[in-house]
Parts: sequence; C-alpha cells; structure tokens
Amino acid sequence: MTDLSGTERAQYVQRMFGRIAPRYDLLNRLMTLGQDIRWRREAVRHLEIEPGGLILDGGTGTGDLAFEVLRQHPAARVVASDFTAEMVALGRQRPGGECIAWVIADAQCLPFASDSFDGTLSGFLMRNVPDVDMALGEQQRVLKAGGRLVSLDTTPPRRNLLQPFIKFHLHYIVPLLGRIIAGDPEAYTYLPDSTEQFLTAEKLAERMGAAGFRTVDFVRRMFGTVAIHWGRKDS
Repeated sequence: MTDLSGTERAQYVQRMFGRIAPRYDLLNRLMTLGQDIRWRREAVRHLEIEPGGLILDGGTGTGDLAFEVLRQHPAARVVASDFTAEMVALGRQRPGGECIAWVIADAQCLPFASDSFDGTLSGFLMRNVPDVDMALGEQQRVLKAGGRLVSLDTTPPRRNLLQPFIKFHLHYIVPLLGRIIAGDPEAYTYLPDSTEQFLTAEKLAERMGAAGFRTVDFVRRMFGTVAIHWGRKDS
C-alpha cells in the first residue's frame, strides 16, 4: 500500500477505514493504552474556542473529537466530516450524535464556503491524505481570519533508547491487535507503515507555515510518536 498515491491511495484508505469502522474506537483505546482520550482533550484546548463558535472536525471518524468539543464547550456548534460513510453512520448513532452536523466529505475538497469556521481540528487525518498541502490549504480556506487549526496525529519516532521498543509495539503489537480484534491485520500493518513514512513534527509545522498559518507550534506525546500541532490563520 505504501507505494500508492493520489486517487489510488485515497480509495485504499477509504475502503480500509470502512472495513474497520465497527472496531476502530476500541482499537484506538487498546493501541494507545487509553492515552488517545487525553490527547483529544488537549487538542481541543488548543483551539481556544469562543462561546458559540463554529468548529469543523475534519476526518472525524466516529466523532471522538467532535464530541470532545461539545463536552468542553456545550455552546459550540460542531460540524463533523469524513469521507468514510461507515464511520459517519456510526458517529450519528452515538449518544448526543443529533447535536452534531455530520457530513460525508473529502478533506482535500471541503464542501464549505471560505471563511466559515472559527476553528478546525483533526485527529489522525493528515497522515492518511494523499496531499497534506492540499488538506491544510482547505482548512486554511474555510477558516475565518484569526481562526485556529489544530492537528493531532502520529509522527515518526525519533532515534533514542526507546526506539526498539516503539518499533516492536508498532510492528508486532499493533498488527496483532488488528488481527484479533478487527480481523484485519492488513489495516493495522498500514498504521505503523504510514506513521514511519509520515512527516516529522518539524516538517509538518513547516507545511502549516507554508499554508498560511502563523504562530505555529507543537508538542510531542507518547514517547515522541504523537504530535499535536496548532496555528492561526492571519487576521
């Protein structure tokens, strides 16, 4: 799969996430030892949402980030978009799903007017899009001036004493969980491969700057294998 690009890559990822949708959230908890919940809380805090703000959760999956926005900011208005229909269908059925506007959409071609949202965020989206610059450009386009973007995603592990243990987890534990829980080891072989081949945290920050975001910064989590980035659209 790693040699695919463009439309072929997008179609592969869409089919894969459609297959694993029923077990996706459970596997996220198991793979991260529940830490993904804390990362999402932190990501939402970096949005600095104003009361009544309109927020886009791009690549929402079943809506974990969208629901977290409402948990922290009950007055916010939230749109959750994803290009995998199976994920969106599951999100709609979750308790409180009626409080979120669900949209099936490609993160590289968002069906929203420019300057619409007060904030955009995504969880584990950028690693999966064929063109990171295009996805960042779309989020920049739909943001209002002064609006913030937040991205939570994996990042290649740095070289240190923990690297052998991290690689063991990525290449043995994660596919094993995928085989046992989801019955789809191929999908959970894709995860470590796409993590190791994705942009470093520093490179993603550079791409955000090139897309027109300012005051870009990030923090690493999970022994440096996860990063939360944020930036602001010029006012």
